[in-house]
Amino acid sequence: MIKTEVVMTIQVGDKIPQGSFGVMGEKGPAGITTAELFDGKKVVLFAVPGAFTPTCSMAHLPGFVVHVDAIKAKGVDTVACMSVNDVFVMDAWGKASNAEHLLMLADGNGTFTAALGLELDGTGYGMGTRSKRFAMIVEDGVVTLLNVDAGALEGSSAEAILAAL
Repeated sequence: MIKTEVVMTIQVGDKIPQGSFGVMGEKGPAGITTAELFDGKKVVLFAVPGAFTPTCSMAHLPGFVVHVDAIKAKGVDTVACMSVNDVFVMDAWGKASNAEHLLMLADGNGTFTAALGLELDGTGYGMGTRSKRFAMIVEDGVVTLLNVDAGALEGSSAEAILAAL
C-alpha cells in the first residue's frame, strides 16, 4: 500500500502554522516569524500568484494600497501581501506600487503557502509552484475569514475584505 500525505487547506477557526517570511529591512533582507506577525494582533493577509503579474499588479495589490487606511480603521494592525517570490522582488514590487503602508512578505520557497495547503501549480506557465489568490483575516493567530479565489479576483479583493470587517 502506498501512503500519500494529504495536506488540508487551512480553514476558519484554525491556528496559523508556524513559519517565517523574508522582508526587506533597513539593512537588507531580514525575516519575520508568524508569531511576530500574528500573535496578539489583527492582520489582513492576502496572497497573490506572483509579483508583477497582470491581475496582481493592476487590481489586487492596488486595491489594498487604496483601501489600507480604511482597513486599518476597522481595527486591523497590519495589512500584509504575500507571494512565492524572493524578498528582492517583493521589495521592488512594493516600491513600484506605492505599497509602503503594506508589509510585503516573501515566501520564497513556498513553505508557508504549502503549510496553508494553498499552493497553485503554475508549472504550465513556467512559474513553478505558487500561491493561490486568497485573503484572510487572522486574529491572534487564528483565521477568522478565508476567501480563496477560484480564478478571477473576487473574494480576496480589498473591497471584499473591507466589507467583511
